[in-house]
Amino acid sequence: LSASGCEKRGRKLSLHVLSALWAAILRLVSKCSEEIKNYIEERSGEDPLVKGVPEDKNPFKEKGGCVIA
Repeated sequence: LSASGCEKRGRKLSLHVLSALWAAILRLVSKCSEEIKNYIEERSGEDPLVKGVPEDKNPFKEKGGCVIA
């Protein structure tokens, strides 16, 4: 093979390897995002941002007014 033929073959091989790696990364992201989605959906009933905070457990609820006589 000539020098340019070797370079072309090397580039083609590099492109093939990078394509395979990218496909693996995309699969990993897809699997990870599915796991995160399932985790969130399983716990949404306990999430105070979704469900709301019960009145008796709300630390920011006003305790009562101050009366000055």
